[in-house]
Amino acid sequence: MVSKLIADKTMEQWVKQHPILEEIVYADEVFWPNPAYRMENSKNTLTNADIDDAAERLKRFAPYIAKVFPETMETEGIIESPIKPIRSMQRVMEQKYDVAFQKDLLLKCDSHLPISGSIKARGGIYEVLKHAEEVASKHHYISVDQNYTQFDSDTFRTLFSNYEISVGSTGNLGLSIGIMSAQLGFKVTVHMSADAKQWKKDLLRSKGVQVIEYESDYSKAVIEGRKQAENNPRCHFIDDENSRNLFLGYAVAASRLKEQLHVMNIEVNADQPLFVYLPCGVGGGPGGVTFGLHAEFGEHVHCFFAEPTNSPCFLLGQLTGLQDKISVQDFGLSNQTDADGLAVGRTSSFVGETIRHLLSGCYTIQDARLYALLRDLADTEDIFLEPSALAGFYGPVQLMSQQSGRNYIKKHNLTDKMKQAHHLIWATGGNMVPQEVMQGYYEKGKNINI
Repeated sequence: MVSKLIADKTMEQWVKQHPILEEIVYADEVFWPNPAYRMENSKNTLTNADIDDAAERLKRFAPYIAKVFPETMETEGIIESPIKPIRSMQRVMEQKYDVAFQKDLLLKCDSHLPISGSIKARGGIYEVLKHAEEVASKHHYISVDQNYTQFDSDTFRTLFSNYEISVGSTGNLGLSIGIMSAQLGFKVTVHMSADAKQWKKDLLRSKGVQVIEYESDYSKAVIEGRKQAENNPRCHFIDDENSRNLFLGYAVAASRLKEQLHVMNIEVNADQPLFVYLPCGVGGGPGGVTFGLHAEFGEHVHCFFAEPTNSPCFLLGQLTGLQDKISVQDFGLSNQTDADGLAVGRTSSFVGETIRHLLSGCYTIQDARLYALLRDLADTEDIFLEPSALAGFYGPVQLMSQQSGRNYIKKHNLTDKMKQAHHLIWATGGNMVPQEVMQGYYEKGKNINI
C-alpha cells in the first residue's frame, strides 16, 4: 500500500476515512453510492437556459451539417443516435450475473453518432461550431437569422484558415474536434496521449489535422494543447477539463432522449424511475449528460459513472472531495487501461463540482470484463463497440447485486419501484473502429472466460 502523503494524509488515514479505498487502490471492482447526492450545490452556475441556448445553436447549424455531412440528411443535420432494446444481451446478462430486469434493457447508441462515431460528437462538434459562429459574427459574416449553409463556402473557409484550434485528447474528442474543425477550414492541432489508438491518429491526419503524439498520458496532452494557445490570440484551446461549451453540448442530449423515450411510450416519473450508466474519463461527457437529464427528469433519474479499475479519477475526486487536486497515480494506480477514452488520471474539477449533487454514484470495471461484454454484445445483438463503451453494462449488475447498490435503492425509497424502472446503458463509441481492429477486440473477448 502507498506510504507517501496524499494531500497531507497517509494512505492509512485515507482508508480509515473511506474504507472503500482499500479495494480501489488494489484495482478491485467497486460500487460507490454518492453520499452528496441531492445535497444543495452552490457552485453550479449553469442553468436550463444555457442548455436551451446550446440546443438553438445546433438547430441553426443543422442545415450546414446536413449539407457537408450527407450521413446526417435523414435527421436534417441534427446529430443524434437511436435507442435500442437489447433483449438477447439482457437474457445473457441475467443468466450470467443472476439479476433480473423487469423492463427491456435499453442501449443509447452514441457509438453510432454520425461524423465521429462517439459521444464526443456532441460536445466536441458543438464547441467548434460555437467558436466558428463567434468568429464569423465578429467579422460580420453571419447573423443568427441567416441561413448557416453559407459556412460551406470559400469565403468562410478563408476566414477560418487564419484561426487555429487545439485540443488534448485520448482519442474520440480529438476525432470530433479535428474532423469538424478541418471541415470548416480551421488549422487544427490534436495533442494525443500515448494510449490513443493509432487508427484514430491516422484518420485525423487523413483529414488534414496536425497530430502531435506524447509518450505520457492524457494530462500531458492537455498541458501541451493549452500551451499552444496561450501566446496566440487566434488559437482557441478546447479545454476538456474546464469547458462550459463542451459540457452544454453534451447536455442537449437529454431533451432529445426524453422525446425518444416518449415515442417508445416510456415516461419517467416517481413510479417509473430511469437509471442511466455512463462511461467516464475526465467527466465532461457523462457530466453534461447528467446535468441535462436532471434538468428534464429531476430526482426521477439516477446516473452512475463507470471507470476502469486502474483509472477511477472521477470516483477518487468525488470520494475525497479533492477533485483535480489528486490523481489516480497518487493512490498507486497505473492509469493503464485498454479503454483509451477512459484512461484519465485526474478528473475535471469544474465537472466534479457542477454535478456533485446530481451524481448517484460511481463504479469500476476491469478491462477483461470489458472485452467479455464486447464479445457477448456482438454475439447476441451484432453490435460492436470499442472496449471503453462497454463500461456502462456492468452498472445495473452492480446496482442490483452489490450490498452498496441495494443500500442505494433502499435509501432513496426505490425498492417498490424497481419493477417499473428502466435501465439505459450509454454506448459511447465504436462505429468508426476499423474492422480489423474491432475483430482483434472480439477475438480477445473470446479468449476471456467471464
